Amino acid sequence: MLSLAIQAAIEAGNDIMSIYTDPSSDFGIERKADNSPLTRADKAAHARIVKLLEPTGIPVLSEEGAHLPFDTRRHWQRLWIVDPLDGTKEFIKRNGEFTVNIALVENGTPVMGVIYVPVSQTLYYGSAEGAFRRIGDITERLPLSGSPRPFTVVASRSHLSAETEAFINALRSQHPDLDLASSGSSLKICLVAEGKADVYPRHAPTMEWDTAAGHAIAIAAGCEMIDALSGEPLTYNKEDLHNPWFIVNCPLRARKH
Repeated sequence: MLSLAIQAAIEAGNDIMSIYTDPSSDFGIERKADNSPLTRADKAAHARIVKLLEPTGIPVLSEEGAHLPFDTRRHWQRLWIVDPLDGTKEFIKRNGEFTVNIALVENGTPVMGVIYVPVSQTLYYGSAEGAFRRIGDITERLPLSGSPRPFTVVASRSHLSAETEAFINALRSQHPDLDLASSGSSLKICLVAEGKADVYPRHAPTMEWDTAAGHAIAIAAGCEMIDALSGEPLTYNKEDLHNPWFIVNCPLRARKH
């Protein structure tokens, strides 16, 4: 399952890059009902992933696919949750901070996740065997060992809400040397899993396909993704596919600052 998900993510990433790097390419930008952008690359990546995952017989819940009624989905004990191109706004801006996200969810909990960064050809994945980052021929277990650094908060490059800013300002009283990092798409979760950041607060709307793969990687790296209000782990394949506000952190991880 993990090998297949990795293959699907990389092949979808290749499809995205064929459009991204073509100077004559028309992204074919459309607007969805919520006014978020949709491009030819989103559609191509979705088609590739669904084709490769279909033989597993496990239903696929993709941002760009048909969203079946909850009366149907509630019987799915296992499902793939997919964002074929997470960070479409970053794709359109051509800043490279977009990803392919594929997660396997069992009984509401993400048990395996793959995040692929097509521009840098960086692969993150997590399962019961642990969390890893692969760049070229080099594979490293997460979290990475690193040099001492300030307490670091990572936040959205495109969606920094007033509530998130308030959360960050509250942390400054505990960590006067607090460093703020910005990133697009699910890369923010990966930065915490890697050990390059301590916390990622998200007090703004997200959908299940935005977080499921990163959530699985975070868990495998010894971190947690919790509801900002209840403190309970996020769950998936809900009737309402919106996530609550959440926080990603690693309370049991020893840090060097």
